Amino acid sequence: PPPQGGMGLQMSHHFFKNTESRMAKPVKAGKLSIDKMRDLINRKAGMSVAHNLKDENPTEVKEWIPTGSRWLDSMVCKGKLAGIPVGKVTEIAGLEATGKSYLAAQVAANAQKMGIDVVYFDSESAIDPAFLERTGCNLENLLYVQATSVEFVLETIEELMGSSENRMLFIWDSLALTPAVSDIEGDFNPQSSMAVKARILAKGMSKLTVPIANSQSTFLVLNQLKTNITRSPSEAMTTPYMTPGGKAMIYAYSLRIWLTGRKAKASFVLDDKGFRIGSEVKVKLEKSRFGTQGRQCSFKILWGDEIGVQDEESWFEAIKGSKHLNNSGSWYSLEYTDGTVEKFQPSKWMKALEGEKFKARVLEIMDREVIQKFDNREGDAKDFYNLDEESNKSERLSV
Repeated sequence: PPPQGGMGLQMSHHFFKNTESRMAKPVKAGKLSIDKMRDLINRKAGMSVAHNLKDENPTEVKEWIPTGSRWLDSMVCKGKLAGIPVGKVTEIAGLEATGKSYLAAQVAANAQKMGIDVVYFDSESAIDPAFLERTGCNLENLLYVQATSVEFVLETIEELMGSSENRMLFIWDSLALTPAVSDIEGDFNPQSSMAVKARILAKGMSKLTVPIANSQSTFLVLNQLKTNITRSPSEAMTTPYMTPGGKAMIYAYSLRIWLTGRKAKASFVLDDKGFRIGSEVKVKLEKSRFGTQGRQCSFKILWGDEIGVQDEESWFEAIKGSKHLNNSGSWYSLEYTDGTVEKFQPSKWMKALEGEKFKARVLEIMDREVIQKFDNREGDAKDFYNLDEESNKSERLSV
């Protein structure tokens, strides 16, 4: 307290004047650099959420898991050979018998080779261990889980990511056939649980998307293509299919791969006795955050005694439009960089690929035709998007 008396009054007046002066001046905040603001936000969040985009950050895809089809991998990301993006959510949706489970198994096998742990959620209890082994999966290092409910799948993924620093690939086969808890406990009346699954997924994906990116995990969701029942005939023609799960999943996906097939006899792979051992698959990138939405390709999948994508067989179709591959009657000529050519017949394509020089040149041309030309916007767009409306219309009608 200030002193008492006359002198005390003067000192008291001086004391309160100085105090008032100090209190009247507002405290000016200093300027913060971007680095200090980033530190401030990360302290507030209790984790790393603010990043320098020129340094390592969760938005950048640093690794890709091959799908088993080089043509498909070449289409996924503009300007590079890619695959399934690590750290993101991807959908593989298709009609029946178009190879959804096979592609997922192939991705699982390739992920294991990259040191990524695989957790396979199966809602159909139909996966064959022998099938997984034949696609290259190591069953001892694959965690198989029955997907009893949508809530169980999402909660398990959240718990596993929070309990382990391992990079993981979560495969959900399939979203369409996984029930919600209310579906299990309720009756068979669809009206009693309408849109429950979509609401669960909306909440679940809002919780999981950031942790998936931060942990560099990968979420691969298998789904079904179903007929788009609409009152508008024009909409049914332009969008003939839809997928279960609601809009939230569509927003969460960074990549959506749709698989369809033709019913024509020519679309099947036959053995020497005429038995069907495989089928042709048409692939479309329905959504891509990597600049390639709408791109299409096709390949054949074997599902008989031998299981696998006829990958190298599809390369011929991928490079058919190249100026370095010329056709004369039943013969084709592949042109090398030194100006020399090598002739072959389409029926001998696989035999020709046994030559290392021939195969290296094919891959070089394929990278040029599928990756670089699209990146540089060279040629006709319909070569990449298959914009022939009559072709699309006939495909829809055949399916």
